[in-house]
Amino acid sequence: MNRTVRAALAPVLLVLACLLVPLGTLSTWARYEIGDSDRYVAAMAPLAGDEDVRNTVGAAVTTGIMKNISVGPLQSTVEQYLHDAVVSFTDTDAFKKAWDTANRAAHDAVQRALDEGGTGAVTLDLAPVTKQVKQQLEDDGVPFAAQIPVTHTEITVLSAGEFAKLRKGFHLLQVAGVWLPLAALVLTVAGLLLALRRRRAVVATALGMALGAAALLLALTIARSLTLGDLDNDTDKATAGAVYDALTSSMRTVSWVIVGVGSAVAVAAWLTRFHPFGRTGDAEAPEQDEPSPYTSRDTRRETRRASP
Repeated sequence: MNRTVRAALAPVLLVLACLLVPLGTLSTWARYEIGDSDRYVAAMAPLAGDEDVRNTVGAAVTTGIMKNISVGPLQSTVEQYLHDAVVSFTDTDAFKKAWDTANRAAHDAVQRALDEGGTGAVTLDLAPVTKQVKQQLEDDGVPFAAQIPVTHTEITVLSAGEFAKLRKGFHLLQVAGVWLPLAALVLTVAGLLLALRRRRAVVATALGMALGAAALLLALTIARSLTLGDLDNDTDKATAGAVYDALTSSMRTVSWVIVGVGSAVAVAAWLTRFHPFGRTGDAEAPEQDEPSPYTSRDTRRETRRASP
């Protein structure tokens, strides 16, 4: 391939590869972390032991139950008793199972909305938790336990307006899936093969990918701040922050790995310029014209005359 074409094409391919790194990380996360029910539930499972989440669940379930029962002048006493009972229940294995059940149902509903174009709010139905609390109170012989209805008490994870804004972009990321990181890999290999100065190309590409991953980390931090900024209650902010961190944990880990590996590769490639075995790979030998068969005889004559 012509050197001019290579000099122009290689940087374009490598820049595109660097731009695809954060997008590829996002698409892979959307497809295989959020799009997979088992992985989603596994990511949310540790939150069953988070104090802020437990308090939020306790308050929501208690409020939902108290809306449907009446115990006269003992209302406030019963409400406090119920709240303590629910919070205590959230420290049991039964709650962890109910929490997983609720999250799996929420995930399936959200995925259907993404696939079918729904725009409703994303909610977490705590009915499985209420059912378990009712059973626990009945087993403990609490008089009013049988009156507790198992209603659909919901916690709003994402409002309808926010979900409508994110739905199309998120759906496109899920469709792209692993194809974006594969495209980044292909563009990287092609760009490095075409590069005239490969060591410099490796350094620039590694740094570019590290910067792309760092940009994604910054974007996640800003998105977290914006998401929590719309919430007024400190408890809601703490709960939403815990959920956000749990769901983006794998993406942040991958991004940090890319930052570290990219920086290490860039430094290693740059240091080879000081190594005697690394000095021959960056500069190509100048092109030489092929000798013409019509002048080769004259050239040999001139060489013989010049010889002593």
